[in-house]
Amino acid sequence: MWIDTHCHLDASEFDADRDAVAAAARRAGVARIVIPAIGRQNFAAVRELAHRIDGGAYALGIHPLFTPGADEHDLELLRMEIEASLDDVRFVGIGEIGLDYFVEGLDDARQQFFYDGQLQLAREFDLPVICHVRKSQDQVLKGLRRQQIHRGIAHAFNGSFQQAQAYIDQGMHLGFGGNLTFERARQIRRLAGQLPFDALVVETDAPDIPPAWIYRQRNTPGQIPGIGAGLAQLRGMAADEAALGTTANAHAALPRLALSSA
Repeated sequence: MWIDTHCHLDASEFDADRDAVAAAARRAGVARIVIPAIGRQNFAAVRELAHRIDGGAYALGIHPLFTPGADEHDLELLRMEIEASLDDVRFVGIGEIGLDYFVEGLDDARQQFFYDGQLQLAREFDLPVICHVRKSQDQVLKGLRRQQIHRGIAHAFNGSFQQAQAYIDQGMHLGFGGNLTFERARQIRRLAGQLPFDALVVETDAPDIPPAWIYRQRNTPGQIPGIGAGLAQLRGMAADEAALGTTANAHAALPRLALSSA
């Protein structure tokens, strides 16, 4: 069985068949699906969805791409939501948070304000983080070090070997998904094939980042076994071994995942 450590199953792309998509993933061998929030507008939705589907789990956070519409009081709302979720076995951490220096027009200082505030909450509640690190690996890492965060996932990692090792040294795991299935994605494939295996987790980021065989189509959590098989091939290991290993890695990155196997 596999774990999809990052899937936006609440996205509008799944409005027509969300439950069927989740059920298909379960039949394909995906035991858990982690659904991160993107802001106050979907805190309730990801929680409800995580409880509705088999193997659902959720994280709560303010995504950097949604900071333009976020209010400073949202950090206090997030605190309240975290406190209310601590006894919920489906709640696994704070995410999706981080920084994005790829998309033009975002206010870097505003992104940093919300990132720092959420890292402080992660430290206060001793929770792992799921970090968005697009073109921002060094600055995201700097925040983790400053707040002494030592657990979580750098989602869709695409940095250098040196940056990867710095995240690993910080105690973080690295998320790999559909990108590793493209022959032209040489750097990602080298990272996935050569980094310490116990630092890696698999993810879809569905509906985004589809694997090569459904290029330009909607991604789904049911693609995780194929992505995992691609990772296994890069590492010269059996797919079953990769499934067991990445599941253990996901539990290490997000320990609350192990609180409920349902």
